[in-house]
Amino acid sequence: MKIRHSALVLGALMLGTRLAAQEPVLQARLDAATYRSVSVLLDSARVAGIPTQSLVSKALEGASKGANGERIVAALRRLSGELAAARGALGVESSAAEIDAGATVLHVGVEPRQLARLRAARPRQSLTIPLGMMADLVARGVPTDSAGAVVLALARANMRDEDFVAFRRNVERDIALGAPPAAAASVRVNFTTRANALSADGPQSHQGSPPRPRKP
Repeated sequence: MKIRHSALVLGALMLGTRLAAQEPVLQARLDAATYRSVSVLLDSARVAGIPTQSLVSKALEGASKGANGERIVAALRRLSGELAAARGALGVESSAAEIDAGATVLHVGVEPRQLARLRAARPRQSLTIPLGMMADLVARGVPTDSAGAVVLALARANMRDEDFVAFRRNVERDIALGAPPAAAASVRVNFTTRANALSADGPQSHQGSPPRPRKP
């Protein structure tokens, strides 16, 4: 327990050092009023246990694009809410990378309950790659409910991270060949999970060639 506590303290100190180093950068890039508002948001996020790196990056991105202070602060409030919702759905022990990925998924329209179901299906493994795939499927035209169901089915089939990567690559190829996004994802997930269930050796990378989804 003492070792774990020491590790947590050390991690907090290192994070605090990194964030402190970013403060002068923010102060130099933002006007005084915007910087004060952003600082308040960052302090609130830290107290709530929300990772702040993506908030800092968003503020700097807005400054680079010439956005005014009002728009920057509004964007950070929106992102902070998504990060908080992602943390709530994924669990308080989720990593910063998982929370960031979860916030991205929520931003594209996936419901928080989909994140909670994914965590329940994969309680001891990182969700960063599965969540990234979920967001990518939505970006490629797969409806949010379908994207969530596909990723959840793969998680429940005990697919590894490399299987998720291969699955996404195959769906991208099917879509590039003309398959409707939803059909490409559905056919692929049915083929992959069926092949995995038939394997006597446990989870494998069954990413062969299922029947190609027909064009409408």
